[in-house]
Amino acid sequence: MYSVEFAKLWTKLSKELKSNMDDQLAPTITEGQLHVLEVLEAHGTMKPSDFIEYLTTTPAAVTTLLDRMERAGLITRSRDEKDRRVVWVVSTDKGKAERDRGLQIRQEVLESYLGRISAHNQQLLVYLLGKVAN
Repeated sequence: MYSVEFAKLWTKLSKELKSNMDDQLAPTITEGQLHVLEVLEAHGTMKPSDFIEYLTTTPAAVTTLLDRMERAGLITRSRDEKDRRVVWVVSTDKGKAERDRGLQIRQEVLESYLGRISAHNQQLLVYLLGKVAN
């Protein structure tokens, strides 16, 4: 009954948010790169294969993403000293600064959307989305 309308609104909002985020993050990072930097902040040093759990993508796509991030100076990759087959990914100072900038941009973008409704309705929206998500 409401599922069609929900799907339309969700799709519209998702596209708008992604486009808005991409525009404001450019040209230094993408939303996908911001997500990688957030995961690194939460988990510290990680192996490329560890990202699969957090990024809905393929191992090849993770490698391509990490290649671009390394070229941009956002991360470094290094071999494990004890097992040379293992590669570790770490965020650089530039990556950390871009993560912080990206988080600030996301907060501002989301606040601009939420600012369209009252504080009570914001609370209700978050509550209802929590119900749908869980």
